[in-house]
Amino acid sequence: MEKEPKQRKIVSSRHLATEGGWQLSELEFGLIVAYNGFSRWMGRCMTAAGNASLGPLEILVLHNLTHRERGKRLADVCFMLNIEDAHTVNYAIKKLLKAGLVEGEKSGKEMLYSPTSEGMALVKRYRDVREQCLIDGLNMDGDELRAIAATLRRLSGVYDQAARAASSL
Repeated sequence: MEKEPKQRKIVSSRHLATEGGWQLSELEFGLIVAYNGFSRWMGRCMTAAGNASLGPLEILVLHNLTHRERGKRLADVCFMLNIEDAHTVNYAIKKLLKAGLVEGEKSGKEMLYSPTSEGMALVKRYRDVREQCLIDGLNMDGDELRAIAATLRRLSGVYDQAARAASSL
């Protein structure tokens, strides 16, 4: 009878991993490498779509501003992307404005941002590259992807709550 190989614990921060908490460290390592892979992917996809000058945050902001084809306030973008530091999103919007990919329209005391026709065309090319390079090679079905997305949203809530708790210490 063959013995199954002992599964190794993949711990990114051994100094944080307790006997009961190593699984969380393993998950956090997975999030770190997934985030960095996703960021690299967004940059390379955007380069293939025709714009090599945008970083991951600018790409995320452009996609968010394109979503539902209606103008959004800075606060809306920060809320949707779960970004607390509005100045980083504001800087990304300024970069997109300067590149001619986004335009702003005054609505009362607030600015509403939306993509220009050039921005929309870039997002469409990004979508085409995404379809060709990512979607066609994905070996997961829709149910599996939805389950992972739900887990990530739950984790986001857990980490947000933990951040609030840590702020009160």
